Amino acid sequence: HSSPDESEDQDLISGFLRIVDKVCSGLGYPDFGSFDCVKDSSSVVEWAQSSEDNPHRPIDHQLSYETEWDMINAVSFRRKVHSHGDGGSNHANDRNKWAFSFNVCDLRSITVKCEGWSCITFRLKDGTALPAIHFHQGGSTAFLDSLRKLVQINESPDDENVLIVSTYSRAFSQSFENLLDDTNYGFVQKFKKDPYTTTLGGFSKVTNYLFDAFRVPELEYHQRPAEEVADLLGEIIPGLEINQQEEPGFEVITRLDLGPRPEVQRRGPVAMEEWAKYQDSEGRITNVPHLKDVIFKGGLCHAVRREAWKFLLGYFPWNSTHEERKLLQKRKTDEYFRMKLQWKSVSEEQEKRNSRLRDYRSLIEKDVNRTDRNNKFYEGLDNPGLILLHDILMTYCMFDFDLGYVQGMSDLLSPILFVMENEVDAFWCFVSFMDEMHENFEEQMQGMKTQLVQLSTLLRLLALAFWNYLEAQDSGYLYFCFRWLLIRFKRELHFQDVLRLWEVMWTRLPCQNFHLLVCCAILDSEKQKIMDRKYGFNEILKHINELSMKLDIEEILIKSEAICMQIKNCKDLPHSVSEILGLNTVTEPSAALETSEYGILESPQTSPRSTHRQDHVISNGHSHLKESTHNVTLSIF
Repeated sequence: HSSPDESEDQDLISGFLRIVDKVCSGLGYPDFGSFDCVKDSSSVVEWAQSSEDNPHRPIDHQLSYETEWDMINAVSFRRKVHSHGDGGSNHANDRNKWAFSFNVCDLRSITVKCEGWSCITFRLKDGTALPAIHFHQGGSTAFLDSLRKLVQINESPDDENVLIVSTYSRAFSQSFENLLDDTNYGFVQKFKKDPYTTTLGGFSKVTNYLFDAFRVPELEYHQRPAEEVADLLGEIIPGLEINQQEEPGFEVITRLDLGPRPEVQRRGPVAMEEWAKYQDSEGRITNVPHLKDVIFKGGLCHAVRREAWKFLLGYFPWNSTHEERKLLQKRKTDEYFRMKLQWKSVSEEQEKRNSRLRDYRSLIEKDVNRTDRNNKFYEGLDNPGLILLHDILMTYCMFDFDLGYVQGMSDLLSPILFVMENEVDAFWCFVSFMDEMHENFEEQMQGMKTQLVQLSTLLRLLALAFWNYLEAQDSGYLYFCFRWLLIRFKRELHFQDVLRLWEVMWTRLPCQNFHLLVCCAILDSEKQKIMDRKYGFNEILKHINELSMKLDIEEILIKSEAICMQIKNCKDLPHSVSEILGLNTVTEPSAALETSEYGILESPQTSPRSTHRQDHVISNGHSHLKESTHNVTLSIF
C-alpha cells in the first residue's frame, strides 16, 4: 500500500515477488501468479513493480555450475527499470521506488498478519523493516512454503505472528558441493533422508550451520532450550533421547571410585618371521590367543597384513591348513565372479527398468571418484585401484541387494583393498567386515543408536563431570562422535594409522566394543580443554571436528587399553557397563576354550564366521539377544 494508513483512497501498487535461486532448476513450485523461481547468480528475494504491458516479464536464466550459496551481506534496494519503447514511463519510474531485493541470509524474521487478506513484513538482521506486502488475491501461504525450501522457518515463542528465519552458512553449503544432487532442502530434511551423506560429507563444515539452525537468533529472541534441541535430534535419530534424561528402567550411573589408571606399554609390530612361528607344518595357526595378544599390543608389519587380516576378519579359519585355504579361495573365487557377472551382464535397457541398481551404480561411481585419491594406490585417472573398488562394491550389491550400497562403505573397503591387492580376497574380507558393521548402514540405524547410547553410558562412568558439562551445552547426545562410529575413525586418522587401529580392534581384545573406549580416550584427552575454555555447542563441534588428522594412534591405544583395565579393576561396576564391554564371562563346558591374557574365551577349533549372530543390545538396563541371518564374526565372551 502506498501509505501505512487505511484510507480508502490510497493507491495499491501492484507487483510480483521472485525467489531467485541459482541452483534451482525445474522445481515445480506452485504457480500463484506473480511468483517465479529461476536460476541466477545469487539467492535473493525480489519485489518488483510489474510492467503494465508485460506483468509477468521472465528473467533470463543464467547457467551456474556452483552449488554453494552466494552470501551477500549488503542489503540493496534497487530500481527496476521497465522500458516502454521510447524510453519508459515516468509514472512507472515513480512507482519503482518501492522495488527492493535482499539476500535470504540477511532475513531475520517474517511477520504475518491477517486483515481480511494476508500481509507479510520482512525484517532484516540489521533491523531494517521492509515495506509490507499485501496479498489481496492470495498466494502468501504458497510463497512461504516455497521460501521454506531455502531457509528454516520456525514460529517465535514470544509472538505467534512472527516467524524466525535461520539460513545456511556458506561453509556448510560448500561442504556438500559434490555430495548432494538436491540442494533445495534444509539440513534436517537431508539428514533424515540420507544421514550418511550429510554426516560423512558435511560434518567438517557443519558446525556454523548447526549453531544457526538449532538455535533462534539471540539478538532479539530467546535461545532455544536444550530440550528442544534434544527433541530435534531425537526426531532425526529416534532413541537418542534417553541421553537427555534418566527414564524408569535405566540404570542410573553415579560417581564411582575407579581407582588409579594403570600404566600400559605397547610393543613393536609382528614381523614376518614372528608370524611364521605361529604356524605348524601344515599351515595351521597355533596358540591363537597369544598371537592375538601380540597383535593387539603392537599391530602388524605391512608385509604380514595381507595374510593375517584374512584370519582376523574371519575369511580364513584359524585352524585351516594351506591346502584347505587354497580350496576355500578357489570356491570363493568362483562364487565372486558369478555374482560379478550378474551385474556386468545387465544391459542398459534392463538397467533403465531397475531403479535400485541404477541408483546403486550412480552413488558408487560418485564415491569411488573421491575415495582416498591422495593415496598412490588410488590416485590419477583410470587408476586400476579405482576400477577394483568400483567392481567390488557393485558385486557387494549383488551379495546383499537389500542393503545394497550406502555412502561410507567405500571408506571401509579402501584400506582392505589396499592391503590385499587382490579383488577376490578384498571382497570376502570386506564381506566379513560388513557383517560386523551392517547395522550401522541399515535404514533404521539401529547400530548407530545402540553405540551412541552405549558410549554415553561409558562416558558417564569415566567422566561424569564432563558428561554433565556436555549435557549443559546441548551436546549430551554425542552427535559429534557419529562419524567416528559409522566408519571406525576412517576419516579421523592418517591412512596408515587406520590400518593399525583396525587390525588391533579385529583381535576383539581386550574387551567387547573396544572402539567405544577409543572414543572415550580421545574425549578424555580433550575434556579439560573444552571445559576450561567454556566451549559451547558450536565450539565443541568445531573443536572435535578439527582433531581430524591430528590424533596420535599410539597414544590413543595406550589410553584406551588403560581405561579398559581401570574399568575391569573397579568394584561394583554397573551392570550396563559390564554388558557393553562383555565383562560378564560365561563358561560353556561343551566347548574346548582357551583364555587369552585379557580373559577373552577363544575356541581355536571353530571358524569365527557363523550363519547366525547374537548381538547384545542394551535396553532398559537388561541384555537382550537379537538374531540376524547375516554372516558375522562371532566371539564368545
